[in-house]
Amino acid sequence: MATVVDLLTYPVKGCAGAPVDGSYLTPAGLAHDRSFMVVSVDGVYRTQRRDPRLALVRPTISADGGRLTLASAEPGGGDGMVHVDVTLSAPRRDVDLFGVTYQGIDQGEEAAAWLSDFLGTPSRLVRVPPEHDRKTDGLTPGTSGYADSSAVHLLSRASLAHLHARMAERGAPPLAMDRFRPNIVIDSRPEERHGEDRWAAPHAEDRIRRMTIGEAELGYAKLAVRCAVTLVDQEAGARGGPEPLRTLADYRRAPGGGVVFGAKFSVVRTGKLSVGDEVAVEEWGDAEA
Repeated sequence: MATVVDLLTYPVKGCAGAPVDGSYLTPAGLAHDRSFMVVSVDGVYRTQRRDPRLALVRPTISADGGRLTLASAEPGGGDGMVHVDVTLSAPRRDVDLFGVTYQGIDQGEEAAAWLSDFLGTPSRLVRVPPEHDRKTDGLTPGTSGYADSSAVHLLSRASLAHLHARMAERGAPPLAMDRFRPNIVIDSRPEERHGEDRWAAPHAEDRIRRMTIGEAELGYAKLAVRCAVTLVDQEAGARGGPEPLRTLADYRRAPGGGVVFGAKFSVVRTGKLSVGDEVAVEEWGDAEA
C-alpha cells in the first residue's frame, strides 16, 4: 500500500508551490491550483522555461480564494510582497497558453507593477474566469485551470530514488523533488518495503489507470513529458546544468518523443484528500514507456 506523503498546490502557474496538509480536489485539481497566470502585456503566458525567476515568487492564497499574496524569495534579498484582492468582475481579456486562446481576468495595476519589477519585464497577472471551460486530453479526459495539461501530476519517491541512482553513476548529485513540480507525492509504507511491494519499484504510477485517495477518485490521462523547467534550481531561480534531462534521456524516452517522468491524472470524483491518505488502486494497466 502506498500513502500520500506530500501535497502541493501552485496557485500561480510557474511560481513556487505551497505544501498543504489537506486540500479539496476540484474538477480542475487541488483547490486554487494554477488558477492564476503571469502573462506578458500581450497576454502570452510566462513560465520558468523563459522566466526562471518565477520560481522565486512565493504565492499564498486564502481558503476562499479572495486574497492572494505574492512574496519574494530572492536569496539574500528583501521580503518584498504584494497583496491582491482577487477580482472576478473585471473585464475578461484574451490570454495565450501554448498557442491556444483562453480568457483571463486581469488582477490590476499593483500586482502587474510588482511582477514587472521582480521579473524585469512588463507583466500582468490574470485569473481563470469562473466560466472557464477547458478540456484536457489523455486516456481519461478532464479539465484544468492554467496547468500545462491535465489537472493532477503524481510522482512516487521510488521513481525519484531510481533517477538519483542513475545520476550518481554519472557523478551527478541528487535533485530536489520540487524540480518536477508534482501535486501529489506518494511512497510505500516503511513497514512494507521488505516484503512484496510494487510501490518500491520505480514508475509504478505509470501503470495506474484508476485510483481513489481520500474521498476523491482520479483517472490516468498520460505520462508527464518533461521540459526545461526541470533544469531550473527552484531555490535559486536560475537554470542549472543538464540534469535531470540528460539522464532521463538514457532510459525514459517517450514513444512520441521527449522524455517522461511521473504521470498526469484527471479528476473523476471530487473530494477531500490529505497527507497520510492511502492510495487505493482500482485498476492497473501496462506502462507506456
